[in-house]
Amino acid sequence: MMAFGLIALIAGAASALMFASIISGALISLVLFYLAPLPLMVASIGWGPLCASLGGIAAALGLGALFGLPYCIAFALTVALPAWWLGHLVLLSRPVGAAAPEPAAEPPTEPALEWYPVGRILLWIAGFATLTTIAALLTIGTDAETITGTLRRGLMRLLRAADPQSSGETDQFVGALVRILPAGATIVAMMTLTLNLWLSTKVTATSGRLRRPWPDLMTAELPPMTLVALCVALAFCFTGGLLAIAAQIATAALMMGYALTGFAVLHTLTLALKSRTFWLGSTYAVVVVFGWPVIAMVILGLADAVFGLRERFLRTRQPPPLPTS
Repeated sequence: MMAFGLIALIAGAASALMFASIISGALISLVLFYLAPLPLMVASIGWGPLCASLGGIAAALGLGALFGLPYCIAFALTVALPAWWLGHLVLLSRPVGAAAPEPAAEPPTEPALEWYPVGRILLWIAGFATLTTIAALLTIGTDAETITGTLRRGLMRLLRAADPQSSGETDQFVGALVRILPAGATIVAMMTLTLNLWLSTKVTATSGRLRRPWPDLMTAELPPMTLVALCVALAFCFTGGLLAIAAQIATAALMMGYALTGFAVLHTLTLALKSRTFWLGSTYAVVVVFGWPVIAMVILGLADAVFGLRERFLRTRQPPPLPTS
């Protein structure tokens, strides 16, 4: 029990230090800030969600005592809560099928387990990214005019500090940047949470503490009702005000969810290619370098959700049935 508590405190302290490093203003602190959930996620997956919850509570209280209540709340909502809950979902399972009765001479076999679907975990990640981004914007203001005005003034100060001779084109650029900034922040939150969860699962699997088989990521798909939620969010994007900003944030998160499933579709559809590694590597490189080609992955994920591309492809790869005599 003492070792369990020590691991929780170490994980919480590491996450808190990485989270608080953003105060220094150094460039490396930005990387540490985005990787802050990683230690708590490793603790949650390797030693159980209780370990992550104890470490997260201790870290949040420590940050609150040192830097004030806002840091405590921000850490709890954006780091500790997602790390605890996502680690819990990774280990969530249920028995499937009725176990056949074993003879008395043979030892009982463990029932087959169905693990929580990867697609639903992606949906939870999208939800956390949406909530944290909205919460961050609400700290700026409680209405759309205040939020956009504060963002505009902050960006103008940054640009004028870099280039004092700013022109009217700068105002247009800042205006466009303010409109896409909430969605951009959501995409960053979505991708960093996904990266942290993947890294933490890899670390626990390498250390031998992963208590579940590695999931087949090529089968990841979002629940069918996600497409309906995306359509509703898109419709509210055109309403205006704070509701439109929240809808844009939710739309960006769900779009990135479909982009990730689009990569899963790409991995499936390239199974028959001899140069599969080259094409997959080139695709990832282009998306990472340029960014905007991720739209193709969103389209691929949406097409799979509507037309079932993976299911049709795998059906064509199955051998034909043997003739019956």
